[in-house]
Amino acid sequence: MIYSAVRMKDENEKNIDLEVKFTVDDVRRVSDLEDKDEDPIIILERLSKGFWFRMGYAGHANDKGYIKSRFCRPYKFMVQCVVHSLSQRKGAYDKTSDYIMNIIACLVLNRPYNISQVIFNHMVDNIKGEKYIKYPRFIQMLLDDQVPNLPKDPKDELKLNHMGSETLKRLDKYKGLKPDHEPRVKGMIGKIKKKDYVAPENDQWRHVDSNS
Repeated sequence: MIYSAVRMKDENEKNIDLEVKFTVDDVRRVSDLEDKDEDPIIILERLSKGFWFRMGYAGHANDKGYIKSRFCRPYKFMVQCVVHSLSQRKGAYDKTSDYIMNIIACLVLNRPYNISQVIFNHMVDNIKGEKYIKYPRFIQMLLDDQVPNLPKDPKDELKLNHMGSETLKRLDKYKGLKPDHEPRVKGMIGKIKKKDYVAPENDQWRHVDSNS
């Protein structure tokens, strides 16, 4: 559990500190995630990498964090969406973290994954000495849930820029690559192709009879 406090004014305009407490369950409930405590937060590296190459990744197997621009456009767009919505970063969105790779693999393969616990773990890491706040939008949602009337200074509010035409134009480009050298187009697979898709057994990234 994370304990903290927010400073407010009481009815007499005096400063008071109001205690707030966050748990994994709070992250799960407020963010409307449907994972469970027993769901894993780590999957096998061979499963994650096998799946990413099945998606048509055009980089190296030993890359430290996979590069978004090594995918064809549909998967490049999907990685962009997941990184922006679930990453703890404030920038450098082209490179993905291990847990983002795990999340995408589990989403497409219809496997369980405890995203709430991963978010909470990064919040705890932040308390241990990071210089900037991770997941500020999730923290604001948690504060609004526990302190509905918390006053906000407009200068301190985080402005979210929604994905627009300029973002899509950047995603459409592959800098330094000729068209015939771009990552080959890969068809949709798994859950994004078939709603009732069942995850492969034994930590595999495809079914035995798959032609993918």
